Amino acid sequence: MTSTPTTPTVKKKKPLYSHLYFWVLLGIAIGIAIGLLAPGVGAEMKWLADLFIKLVKVVIAPTIFATVVVGIAGMGNLAKAGGLALKTVLYFNITTVFALAIGLVVINVWQPGAGLGYDIDSFDTSAADGAIASAGEADAGFTGFLLGLVPTSFASAFVDGQLLQVLLLAILVACALTMLGARAEGMVRGLDTFAKVMFGVIKLVMWVAPLGAMGGIAFTIGEHGSAILGSLASFMVSFWVTCLLFIFLVLGPICYASGFNLIKYIRFIKDELLIVLGTSSSETVLPRMLTKLEAAGTPKHVVGMTIPTGYSFNLDGTAIYMSMGALFIAQAFGVDVSIWTQIGLLVFMLISSNGAAGVSGAGLVTLAASLAAFDSVIPVAGIALIVGIDRFMSEGRALTNLTGNGIGTLAIARWTGDLDRDRLKYVLDNPDTVDVDELMKAEAEAGMREVNEGEKSQDALATDPANQDGAGTDRDGKTPEEVAGGTRS
Repeated sequence: MTSTPTTPTVKKKKPLYSHLYFWVLLGIAIGIAIGLLAPGVGAEMKWLADLFIKLVKVVIAPTIFATVVVGIAGMGNLAKAGGLALKTVLYFNITTVFALAIGLVVINVWQPGAGLGYDIDSFDTSAADGAIASAGEADAGFTGFLLGLVPTSFASAFVDGQLLQVLLLAILVACALTMLGARAEGMVRGLDTFAKVMFGVIKLVMWVAPLGAMGGIAFTIGEHGSAILGSLASFMVSFWVTCLLFIFLVLGPICYASGFNLIKYIRFIKDELLIVLGTSSSETVLPRMLTKLEAAGTPKHVVGMTIPTGYSFNLDGTAIYMSMGALFIAQAFGVDVSIWTQIGLLVFMLISSNGAAGVSGAGLVTLAASLAAFDSVIPVAGIALIVGIDRFMSEGRALTNLTGNGIGTLAIARWTGDLDRDRLKYVLDNPDTVDVDELMKAEAEAGMREVNEGEKSQDALATDPANQDGAGTDRDGKTPEEVAGGTRS
């Protein structure tokens, strides 16, 4: 689907300090300086990143719910919505398989853990206690994954911030509204307005992003800077190299087949990548990605379905981390893992990686849960070996996840024939024409106008003489009791 892009009004170029990425870069630079020069101070600054992430997470679940419901219900066709959902999940699982596979290939070739010679009997496993305990609290395997899809109550999914559960509820509600037809239009408009208000909240929260990035980077370097020395540095470098290989060798051809350039796409989302780099969480930019991809020519119903689904089913960076982490631990303890065991591990991780959150630390817990099923081969207590550098890996995971989700959305829109290719080309060639902050502000203002207009309409109906001729009577002069009696008869 193509259309001629509308040439936007030429605006005066904004000064550098008015762009969010400038302040995020400044925050990252200050955080690095603090972590290097005053590591003790930097180690105490994690609360800034945590505060920013918590502020964003407050609105993530309701935003996803409203966006998915409006996207599916707006299509007005359950068969079309089901086809889009099937293609989305299929695409994401295929790319996850590639991510797991490329991680296994690189770790077997690079072998960063070979020769370390750790002995599980004398190895200090206390650092792994937290991750193992967290992994043990969740059911493992396919049945555990299915049971985890269903919340204990409608509200608990939002209270606990379980995105997969919120996604399931949104799909069910959207299907119900679609079946109601015209009677559900008011609720769909209300949820659309609610989503716009949430975008306004995110617009305000983004002012804290530079402080969150500063605190996150300062903590990472101040607390774990020394952990990258020695043999663990080789594993960390191999992971980042694998993420880059996945982006350029797997996602790059997908971009080409979808009709756009990978480098231009990365330039287009540079602000969001910088925020994720500083906070180690891809969830912090979810509403911004929704807005940006829609502005780049992807219809609302496609964005509303694919981006939230990708945050649960398309965690490519987490998949790479899990496959490489498992084999690194095996190499460090001198365990020879057969190719068939590695394939079995890949299949198991394909299931267990679904639903892993995009917040820092989730990858470590998911890895522990996966290794628990293969503890007879790979010691799950070996997680303690990589706890110290998990924060550095978390940033790579989040950046890869974000990149893959955006590309997946555009690829699926092209696959379904919904992508405005001319608009996308124009936006990628001229990324400054899309001011996501202004777009989110406009969305929020539109939402507030709709709320105010709705209130005025209700007031007008309540005071309109045509609807009420006097207290206690309707337009025909009948009392409520007479109306009720006529209805009963």
